[in-house]
Amino acid sequence: MQSETFVFFGIVGSGKGTQVKLLMDFLKAKDGKGCVYAYPGNEYRKIIESNTQTSSLVKTVIEKGGLQPDFLTDSIFVGILLKEISLDKHLIVDGYPRTIGQAQCFEEAIEFYGREKIKIISLEVSREEVIKRMKLRGRQDDTEEGIANRFDEYVNKVIPAMEYLKGKENYKIYNINGEQTVENVHKDIIKALNF
Repeated sequence: MQSETFVFFGIVGSGKGTQVKLLMDFLKAKDGKGCVYAYPGNEYRKIIESNTQTSSLVKTVIEKGGLQPDFLTDSIFVGILLKEISLDKHLIVDGYPRTIGQAQCFEEAIEFYGREKIKIISLEVSREEVIKRMKLRGRQDDTEEGIANRFDEYVNKVIPAMEYLKGKENYKIYNINGEQTVENVHKDIIKALNF
């Protein structure tokens, strides 16, 4: 089986992280191949802990519920690929691309690495459900205003990035109902991907 590329889209609180982990476990059991997990969010956490000028600027953006600038997110994503991508590993991308500019960078990188048949998994969750889940999480940046801003950013920037990729040759989008149990969301993903 050829190494595959999966991209997860979903608003914060849609359960992306959980579903990524389940898919990675599933793929490992299925074909024994490892996965490169390209998740800029992890790298941003490291930056925040670094106590640099960049960390304080990144923190400010997070507190407002905004998206980080394209150049920074693109460089983080590309950095992960430079260090980790290989022909014998699946690639799972989470939380990227989040703007049309990032989608163009993503497309260029994927083409460079000769990856084909990109599978986009979009976890569909309503605004009400997201608010409910985020309040249960109780993270510091999960204020009413932060949640509202993140939702607006998602609708205004992230969805257009997904739409940009939608019409491309080699890209297929799978819309998955993210408001089910974790197990059923996973089952729907596996079924949609024809595994």
